[in-house]
Amino acid sequence: MKEKIVIIGNGIAGVTIARYLRKYSNHEILIISSETPYFFSRTALMYVYMGHMKFEHLQPYENWFWEKNKIDLKQAFVQSIDTNNKSLQLDNGEQVNYTKLILATGSKPNKFGWPGQDLPGVQGLYSKQDLDTLEENTKNGINRAVIIGGGLIGIEMAEMLRARNYPVTFLVRENLFWGNVLPKEESEMIMRHMKDHHIDLRLKTELKEIIAGADGKAKSIITNHGEEIPCQVVGLTAGVSPNIDFVKSSNIDTKRGILVNEYLETNIPDVYALGDCAEFHQHPSGDRRNIEQIWYTGKIMGKTLATTICKTKTAYNPGHWFNSAKFMDIEYQTYGWVFPKPKENEKHFSWMHPTKYLSVRICYDKNTSAFIGINTFGIRMRHQAFDKWLNEKRSVDYIIEHLKDANFDPEFYKQYENEIVAQFNSENDTNITPKKRNWKNLFSA
Repeated sequence: MKEKIVIIGNGIAGVTIARYLRKYSNHEILIISSETPYFFSRTALMYVYMGHMKFEHLQPYENWFWEKNKIDLKQAFVQSIDTNNKSLQLDNGEQVNYTKLILATGSKPNKFGWPGQDLPGVQGLYSKQDLDTLEENTKNGINRAVIIGGGLIGIEMAEMLRARNYPVTFLVRENLFWGNVLPKEESEMIMRHMKDHHIDLRLKTELKEIIAGADGKAKSIITNHGEEIPCQVVGLTAGVSPNIDFVKSSNIDTKRGILVNEYLETNIPDVYALGDCAEFHQHPSGDRRNIEQIWYTGKIMGKTLATTICKTKTAYNPGHWFNSAKFMDIEYQTYGWVFPKPKENEKHFSWMHPTKYLSVRICYDKNTSAFIGINTFGIRMRHQAFDKWLNEKRSVDYIIEHLKDANFDPEFYKQYENEIVAQFNSENDTNITPKKRNWKNLFSA
């Protein structure tokens, strides 16, 4: 039976499920989004501000793609959901009916009730509107920006502003940058790199208040130490939360996000949620957070839910944890689990270049030597290789021996596997000889 499937949100999760619904069926598909007419790559927004790309370059699909694939688009804001009558009320007065509803509404920047947090000049960095706001806030130049929160979005915003030579002060509540994720040595390396880029990094410092000037715009902030820092832009980058305010007025169960089971089903039949806005009652993997605000998990959720709707009921299974990011010039990748401090049964091996921003940290079981995870900074590693080795439950010795098969640096880049293996041997009284790169293994990984 042909159904009308309405998707709220045109981010990676919403667009992925739309594509697979079309691949698997002839259902009527409508995507509603108030942000932009067309899907764009959110992770590349920073490069528009930095002048490396134009906004249209962020759109993976030509504008004709949607009509050709019979995916209808509507730019509007959904005000309310009536699940009893299966209808949506839009801000333009229109009512839209559905047979199945998919909520993929993404995230919004956190606010914690700071005085002055809604002043002009104060903003997050998540949406296209945030990018436009930053352009407006800096169009006449600024003397300083202050960024609140020590995570990935904060360092992206700092890089954007430094690209235009604006002074940046960065407030981090903890005693390390991203210290809840990175081991101390890697966090200190990133902080040195930030200071190389002339970022005024303040540790153990929190925002207390944002002060308005005579024009009503932000003119300074007050820290928890009583210091006043003059600024014209305040970046609120202390994490994000599910964007579900309009959902809370419906009978769809929510907590921090929209509550779903392993099949991405809500408590209401024919209503689903996926991507940043979804919160599992209990994560299917058991060892991951119940809200996963990661680009690739949104893609997996989209394909999984399309399979459930059109083919066979399928539980969400993201596989082994992985992620990647950039800290200015330093590329970061993680595969498997590497916590800031080893657990009781774990051991870390860490190699760090003495002068360059390069490091590798491997976590393994100190009793069985089973490989658990790896962090790399400045050295590209292949996701397929580590996913394969985690599935095969390889030992740390095997990983060290075959590191060259995982290396994915561009041609002519200097390789450091010999140094890494030599240090591992020295620290562990082993005699591992690094294998020469095996191109068959590389491409089958």
